[in-house]
Amino acid sequence: MAKSANFLPDTNVVLRYLMRDVPEQFQLAADFFEQVRTGKKKMLILESILVESVYILTKFYQVPKKEAAEVLNGLLQYRGVVNKDKAALSAALSLYAEKNLDLVDCVLIAQAQYGTAEIFSFDKALNKEAVKMGPV
Repeated sequence: MAKSANFLPDTNVVLRYLMRDVPEQFQLAADFFEQVRTGKKKMLILESILVESVYILTKFYQVPKKEAAEVLNGLLQYRGVVNKDKAALSAALSLYAEKNLDLVDCVLIAQAQYGTAEIFSFDKALNKEAVKMGPV
């Protein structure tokens, strides 16, 4: 059973780690994420932090969406990340990298695939993709 999280990093910590644009903050973030990577610290990456990180990476920093999704997916794989929905979030990021859908729609599709609930939406493109993806 996974140990509960001791840390909830915010978007700025994630961005400083990924972008390395503020050296002193990057170093603190790098030290923290190294401990998470090795499992010495446990953290929970909130869905909202992933969505906001993707938005800022792609819109502000102009990082290609595939690259943004891959690097965030890599963070989710760190040993100390204890998200119970890690597989669904990872699938959402992978779907986002491949399809012309926004990340929130990809999260809905992935959560529906990995859970027991179905999507209720008026968005035809979202519904069509959800049906195509089906359950895991």
